[in-house]
Amino acid sequence: MKFLRITGITLGIIILLLVAIYFSATGPVVNTPYFESDYFKKSLAEIDSLKKTAQPETGNLMAGFSKISITPKLNCTADNAENGEFMKMPLAGFGRRKGAPATGIHDSVFVKAAALKVGKKMMVLVGADLLIMPPNITDSVMKILKGKGVNRDQVYFSATHSHSSLGAWGPGFTGKQFAGENNKNVEKWLVQQVSKAVLEAMADLKPASVAAGDFNAENYTRNRLVGDLGTKNDDFSFLVVQQNDGKKAVIGSFSAHSTCLGDKNMEISGDYPGYWQRKMENSGFDLAIFMAGSMGSQTNRGEGEGFEKPRFIGESLADSTLVHTSNLMLSDSVVFNSATIRLYLPEYHFRISTTRNLSTFLTHKLMPYPENAVLQVLRIGDMIWVSTPADFSGEFALQYKNSLIEKGFDANITSFNGSYVGYIIPGRYFYLDEYEPKTMGMFGPTMGDYTFQMINQLTGLMINK
Repeated sequence: MKFLRITGITLGIIILLLVAIYFSATGPVVNTPYFESDYFKKSLAEIDSLKKTAQPETGNLMAGFSKISITPKLNCTADNAENGEFMKMPLAGFGRRKGAPATGIHDSVFVKAAALKVGKKMMVLVGADLLIMPPNITDSVMKILKGKGVNRDQVYFSATHSHSSLGAWGPGFTGKQFAGENNKNVEKWLVQQVSKAVLEAMADLKPASVAAGDFNAENYTRNRLVGDLGTKNDDFSFLVVQQNDGKKAVIGSFSAHSTCLGDKNMEISGDYPGYWQRKMENSGFDLAIFMAGSMGSQTNRGEGEGFEKPRFIGESLADSTLVHTSNLMLSDSVVFNSATIRLYLPEYHFRISTTRNLSTFLTHKLMPYPENAVLQVLRIGDMIWVSTPADFSGEFALQYKNSLIEKGFDANITSFNGSYVGYIIPGRYFYLDEYEPKTMGMFGPTMGDYTFQMINQLTGLMINK
C-alpha cells in the first residue's frame, strides 16, 4: 500500500510537471485584429511610399525568353553542383516519402523565364518545375542578380507546385519533412540555373506583342477543404507574348494542386503542369511557362491512374488553351506597371491543437522565419497578375477577380513567389481541424484577411492611374 501511495504521488507530480511544461511551451491562439498591429501599419507605409513611383509606362513592348533544365543526373559517384550531378535526390512534396531518393526521371523539369519591358519598367516572370520557389534559393539568386543591376521588384517568381520534383533544398526540421535531407550542392545547382534563366531572358529582349485571357476549367479542380460548401477559382489564365521576328511564348496559370501522382511515385516529374507545357511547346509555342495559381484549398480532378491522370488534365488544359489563343489580337503597345512591397508578418506559430500554439521560440527552431516575404502586382494592359508568398486561397482569388471585373480588368493570383508563409485562406476556416488551417495556418486567424487587404491596396496603385 505504501508503494502504491508513493507511486500515486509520484505520478501526480509527473502529471503536474507535464502540464506545466505544456503551458510554458504553448500559448493560446492570438486573435488581435490585424488593423491594430504594427505589421499592418508597416505594410501600409510600404504602399504609401510607392504612390509617387508606381507610375505606368505606356509604349512598345520588348520581350525575351529562356528555358533552362533543372533535370538532375541521378546516382552519380559524387555531387557536382555545376553540372547537376548528384549521388541521390529526394523528391519534395510529401512527408510520407521520408526523404527517400528518386528512382529515376519520368519527364524533364525546367526553370523558364519571360522578360517583359516597356520604357524603363521591366519584369521577369520566372516559373520553375518545383514544389515552391524556396526562400533560400530566391535570396541567393537575388544576390547574384543585384550584382547585374536587377532588383527584387523586377522579378516575379512562381512554381508549378509539382510534388514529384527536386527536393533537398529546404533547411531545418520542417524543410527536411517536405523536401528531404538538405544538400548544399542542390541549392547551388538551383541558384545557378534560376539566375541563368533570368539573365538569358533579359539578354533576349526584342520588340514584341502581347495578349491576355482566361477560360473556365471547372472540370479539373475542386474545393478540397469544404467541398460544395465553399467556392473555387475555376479560371485558367494566360498571357501570350510573341517577339515580332522571333519566338512565341505562353504563360499559363491554374488553381489545382499538382498532386496527381501521390506519394507512391518516386520518379521526377512535372505532374500535370509538365504535360501542359510539353503539349503547348509541341503545338506552335516555343516556350510554355506554368505558374501555380490560387491553389489554397483547391486540388485537381481528372481521370486515369498513375501518370495517365496528370496527362489527362495537362493535355486537356492545353487543348483548351490552344483554342482560346488561336485567334487572339496581340498588341505591341500596352500600359505596363508593377509594384512590390515587403509583406510584414505577425509572429508565427505551429499549432498543436486548434486553439493552442507552440511557442514562438520553439517554432523558430523548427523553421526559419520568412524574413523576405513580398507581394507583387503586375499590370499588362487590362490584365492584373498578383504574386503571393503562399498557397493562396482560391476563394479569395475568386472574390478578387470578381471585384476587378466590375472595374474593367481581368485578374490572376499566383502562389510561391520566393518566400513561404503557409496557406492564406479565409479566417472563417482557421479553427477547422484540417491540414491547411491547422498545420499550415502559421500566422493566425487574421492572416488571410490582412493579406487580402494588402493585395487590394496594392492593386489600387495599378488601376487608379
